[in-house]
Amino acid sequence: MARAVLALGANMGEPARQIARAIDAIASHPQISLLKQSTLIVSEPWGKTDQNQFHNAAVLIETSQPPLELLDFCLAAEAEIGRVRIEKWGPRMIDIDIIAYDDLVMETERLTLPHPYAHERSFVLEPVREIAPDVAQWLMNQTGNKSA
Repeated sequence: MARAVLALGANMGEPARQIARAIDAIASHPQISLLKQSTLIVSEPWGKTDQNQFHNAAVLIETSQPPLELLDFCLAAEAEIGRVRIEKWGPRMIDIDIIAYDDLVMETERLTLPHPYAHERSFVLEPVREIAPDVAQWLMNQTGNKSA
């Protein structure tokens, strides 16, 4: 079993409700155990700033799914909740990102671990620190040392 951190965000529709739906979907997956859930925070948009504020949270899970299967599950859950990918960093019904998967460091066309922008985003780090301070520190050590 692997321990992973997922970050969730939304700024369209009913963001808090969509994040709750995503967490329910995660918790109900037979290969995932929800260990901890952060409180919900509200943050300013990042990357593309001319949009509504985001609601953000993070969950700590344990899973038997390998990273790319977990990614496929996250993408399917996003689609089920109504996510349509139109523009990078644009408004969204839900976003579920894999931030860390154990201490795995990998880079593929589909997935980079740890998440390459985690160290730049307080809306990711704040919820992660709440549920897994060791992971937040590891993220800073891993991603904070990469050149931008």
